[in-house]
Amino acid sequence: MPNNKFYVFLFLLSAWVLPAQTDPNMQLAGMVTNQGAGVADVHVMNLSANQATITDQDGRFFVSAKTGDTLLFSAVQLQRKSLVLTREMMMTPLLLVPLEEFVNALDEVVLRPYNLSGDLAQDLANGASPVKVASTMGLPNAFAKPRTQAERKLFEASTGGGVIPLNPILNGISGRTKYLKNVLKRDRKYNQTEQVRYSYPDSVYIEELKLPADRIDDFFYFCEVDPGFSAMVNTGDALRIWEFLERKSKAYRSANQLD
Repeated sequence: MPNNKFYVFLFLLSAWVLPAQTDPNMQLAGMVTNQGAGVADVHVMNLSANQATITDQDGRFFVSAKTGDTLLFSAVQLQRKSLVLTREMMMTPLLLVPLEEFVNALDEVVLRPYNLSGDLAQDLANGASPVKVASTMGLPNAFAKPRTQAERKLFEASTGGGVIPLNPILNGISGRTKYLKNVLKRDRKYNQTEQVRYSYPDSVYIEELKLPADRIDDFFYFCEVDPGFSAMVNTGDALRIWEFLERKSKAYRSANQLD
C-alpha cells in the first residue's frame, strides 16, 4: 500500500509539472502607447515565430506568441523596443507597451572664427587658423567612436568596481545582460536595414520593384527578418544586395497580393 501511494503521488506530480513545462502559442492582446495615448500603425513583430502585425487606430494588436518569444515594436516616429515575453506578460488581459519618441542626435559642433572684416584676402588669411574640434585641441578620446545608447547600457550592466564587481553578477543572474545583448543585436540589424533602405530613392523601389509607396518600409521589415539578410548586407556587394531585394520583392508582392 505505501508503494501504491508513492506511485499515485508521482503520477499527480507529473500531471501538474508537464503542463507547466508545455507553453503552447496563444493569442496575446496588447496596446502600444505614447504619453498615455494609443499609437496606430506600429509594426509588432514576433521575431521568434517570424510573424508580424500592425496596431489599429487605438494602438491595439493581437499576435500569436508564447513565453520566451521576443517581440519587436517599431514605428518611424518612435524608438524601437524589444520585449522578451514572460509568463506574467502572457497572462495579463492587455499588455501595455509604452514607446518613447525618437529624437535624432545632434552632429558635432565645430567652432570657427567670426571676426570677419569684409576684406576677402584678410578674411581668408584669418580663416586659415585651425578649426577648433576635439582632435585639433588634443582632447582625450578625440578619435573614439561614441557608444550608442544600447552599447552604454550593456557596458554599464557588464562592468563594475570593487574586488568582486557585483554589477555583472547580478545582471547576469537576473537576465538583464542577456536582454541588453539582444537589444544591441537588434539595433545593429536595424542600422543595417536603414543603410540599405536609403541607398536608393523611393522612386526606384516603386518603379523597379513594383512596391506601393506606403509599403516600402513594411517591405524592408519583411527583408530584415530573413536569416540571410545581415550576411548579405555585410558583403557590401551592391549587385548582390539588389538581386536579393528583387527576389524578396516578388515574394512580398505575392504574400500581400499586390500583383
